[in-house]
Amino acid sequence: MREAIEVGYQTFVSDGDVAFGAVREVAPHGRPELVIYVENAGDFVVPLTAVDAVHAHKVVLNCGKLDRDLRTAIGHAHDAEDP
Repeated sequence: MREAIEVGYQTFVSDGDVAFGAVREVAPHGRPELVIYVENAGDFVVPLTAVDAVHAHKVVLNCGKLDRDLRTAIGHAHDAEDP
């Protein structure tokens, strides 16, 4: 059984090892989705079907099941950080 997703869990993509954001809402209005805050981009709605795994307060998403705007935002989540 999958660990329950909670607000504040860090979010990752299945092929990445760096968090790009965090869960802000779980199943808002009873819908099967998450609201995820992506650093430097804001909030995005993600269907629960895009979740590959949940463990250790982490949510791992399947990048192939995310829309293009969200994938782009994830790719730029750390642009504002110092190298």
